Amino acid sequence: MISIICGTNRGQSVSKKIALYYQNLLKEAGANSYVLDLKELPEDFMNVALYDNAGKSEAFNTLKKKLNESHKMVFIVPEYNGSFPGVLKTFIDALDYPQSLKNKKCALLSLSSGSQGGALALSHLTDILHYCGMNVLAQKPKLAKIEANFKEGQFTNELYVTLLKEQIEAFLPF
Repeated sequence: MISIICGTNRGQSVSKKIALYYQNLLKEAGANSYVLDLKELPEDFMNVALYDNAGKSEAFNTLKKKLNESHKMVFIVPEYNGSFPGVLKTFIDALDYPQSLKNKKCALLSLSSGSQGGALALSHLTDILHYCGMNVLAQKPKLAKIEANFKEGQFTNELYVTLLKEQIEAFLPF
């Protein structure tokens, strides 16, 4: 089972729509997956799932258990202020270190309203995941100007579809 992590907790996010699109591409390729939307995190998870409270939140433990059972993950990463959302970093910090991520494999893709496609966000996240012992696929599509290239749940830019399919083709045997 592949976990697709929607890297924001923003409601009605484009990231969630792309996560669902990606899930469909995985299904077409014969892979089972589910979407872990950070919007599903307990409202107070920062207070009940970290540090002295680690392991005490049943709602967070349920999400964490499902993620821990995955050996592959896909992170859908929106660019926020030149990096990735703080909720994604906090989520990673609340996981069991190092076993939640160590020696597991992941694919990353980013999206942004700007012209860089979230390149810095992926660089920052890659450094963190490497520190945690995760193996990161080299192919990392950066989806720039996302509002112009993704409408009504579909990509209007065929290059983006090609990049995602190529990433999946490399990721499945990874």
